[in-house]
Amino acid sequence: IRTLSVASLALGLFAAAPARAASLVQVPRTTWGATGVPSYMQMYIYVPDQVASKPPVYISCHSCGSTATGQINNIPMAKAAADQYGFILLLPDNPGQNCWDVGSSASLKHDGGGDTQAVAQMIKYAISQYNADPARIYIQGGSGGAMLVQAMAAVYPDLIRAGSARAGVPAGCWADGYSASNQWSNNCAGGNTIKTAQQWGDLVRAMYPGYMGHRPRLQTYQGDADTTISYKNTGESIKEWTNVLELDTAPTTTDMGYKAANATYNRQFWSNACGYTVYEAWTSPGGTHSMPYEEADMLKF
Repeated sequence: IRTLSVASLALGLFAAAPARAASLVQVPRTTWGATGVPSYMQMYIYVPDQVASKPPVYISCHSCGSTATGQINNIPMAKAAADQYGFILLLPDNPGQNCWDVGSSASLKHDGGGDTQAVAQMIKYAISQYNADPARIYIQGGSGGAMLVQAMAAVYPDLIRAGSARAGVPAGCWADGYSASNQWSNNCAGGNTIKTAQQWGDLVRAMYPGYMGHRPRLQTYQGDADTTISYKNTGESIKEWTNVLELDTAPTTTDMGYKAANATYNRQFWSNACGYTVYEAWTSPGGTHSMPYEEADMLKF
């Protein structure tokens, strides 16, 4: 209960009575306005029985080979919080695909016609349909879903306020050796895509040329014994996002041995010039790829 209360304060949610009957439902493509985006992209939404005034939208992205209907079971705390505080859960889906496309030029360009633009259209529909607060759009996911989190933060910084990514890769990394047949990149997954902080930052800025507005806060998680997505990608993400957010490469503060719900983490925190924490990198010593979401900490962030 206390955890959800902290989460509500962090997200700025308004209290609403608990709901019991709400369920995850698919929104037809014609309804959410799918235009010029991949035909496989589908939208699912969870709307609590009592919706807050100008509710936030919390987007949850499933991993490779999973589904939106499976993902809703991976985020029980977010679902309970949505019921209690009246915010919207948005779950994109990509039936027939192995992973999200976060490697093609279409997906790595603002309004380029890829998976990222489809999710952007879903977000805009949710804002319009439920009078959601456009300044409180949050996104989280793991593995392939975490890759989509970082891609959305890069390609649509105008929509995303903050994101939490577990075991993902830097935005743009998946383009190195990307295979459209299975939406995979051996180069990036293997930790072989190495750039300078400036190169990563320039890559992100080129995804939305001329954009000078807000950049999302970001939080990453990874086990340093991950054999599916090389832990080197955490270091590359740090270089990328510290450059994009105009931060020093060295963290502002660190702590060791933080005991979360599912694992112990060594954490690095970066604050901006105003003193706000805008980037966090969590490392679980000995942690593997398929670690549970640290939902309480994601909701707080």
